[in-house]
Amino acid sequence: MPELLPSLPAFLAFLAAGFALNLTPGPDMLYVAARGAAEGRRAGIVSALGIGAGALVHTGFAALGLAAVLAASAMAYEVIRWAGAAYLLWIAVQLWKQGDLPPQPAGLPKSSLWRIFAQGAVTNVLNPKVALFFLAFLPQFVDPAGGNVALELVVLGTVFNVSGTIVNLAVGVLAGRAGAFFARRARWWRWQNRIVAGIMAALAARLALGAQRT
Repeated sequence: MPELLPSLPAFLAFLAAGFALNLTPGPDMLYVAARGAAEGRRAGIVSALGIGAGALVHTGFAALGLAAVLAASAMAYEVIRWAGAAYLLWIAVQLWKQGDLPPQPAGLPKSSLWRIFAQGAVTNVLNPKVALFFLAFLPQFVDPAGGNVALELVVLGTVFNVSGTIVNLAVGVLAGRAGAFFARRARWWRWQNRIVAGIMAALAARLALGAQRT
């Protein structure tokens, strides 16, 4: 029967390293914080779950070896990188056009929550750096002698994703409460829409203009 986890010392090291990495602010955490602050606690929670769903896709890619395509093919990397940047920029434009209109987290329709979830998932899936991270990080804790490397990758990737989702859920809730504090400020909505749009545009620029592959 194949082993699903590495040895206990290796697994504990993986948990510690994974949790430390998940606490480090990055594009996903900034996206969740921006959504929570702009549209309330529910939006922050849903965006965190969307990011988690996207990370599951990367776990599957790593397990099946598809992430290796991104590592080997400069063209595939560039196509996905620019697609992700364009998607984030589109979100930024929509938020900027919203102007003074405040979101209504208390009565947000299900379709809007679904769009927030889908945006989080797509934003994560279209970030090739996440795929390359999974490809570089997870195999360090896999035991090739365990019998099923792909299965170990799935388990480790899922554990890492659960840890990251818990962190992002906390960020979304805290950001949502901070956003609710400013809800009654007259000029808050215009400025928060612009700030969030700026964050989305900055994330797009970071993804599009970041360090090139070597």
